[in-house]
Amino acid sequence: MKLLTKTSISLALSAALIATAGYAASQTASSSNAGVAARHAQMQMVAYNIGMLGAVAKGEVEFDAEMVNSAATNLKMLASMDTASLWLDGTAQGEVDGSRAKAEIWSDRAGFIGKFKQMEDAAAGLVDVASLEDLRAGMGPLGGSCKACHETYRGPKN
Repeated sequence: MKLLTKTSISLALSAALIATAGYAASQTASSSNAGVAARHAQMQMVAYNIGMLGAVAKGEVEFDAEMVNSAATNLKMLASMDTASLWLDGTAQGEVDGSRAKAEIWSDRAGFIGKFKQMEDAAAGLVDVASLEDLRAGMGPLGGSCKACHETYRGPKN
């Protein structure tokens, strides 16, 4: 009887351990996928606001200082977000579905954060612009900050 009890307890503990490990792994995967989805949402908001500024700069939309200020302020805020909760370890391209993040994001964290700072500074330069000419002058640094980050830290389409 003792042998049966010990065996039963061992099996129950093993099953609990396996279930716990499986649950933990699923939570980690879930967190990783949520992190990727959140940073995709951040980048969609960046693209939306840059698109608004670009349309004005190209003359497709009439210059409206309030709208330009709003889009530039949004970009500044988006670029200043803390990256720790969005760019989670284990979410590089090839490690999780939907990610184009290069491993260099984690091996060169300071450089990566520096690229966001460049975008933040470029966006800050567009806050409160008073003319179409000022907006056009500020679009180069803004677009350059995006390009520099993508060239270094974004992988090819999957």
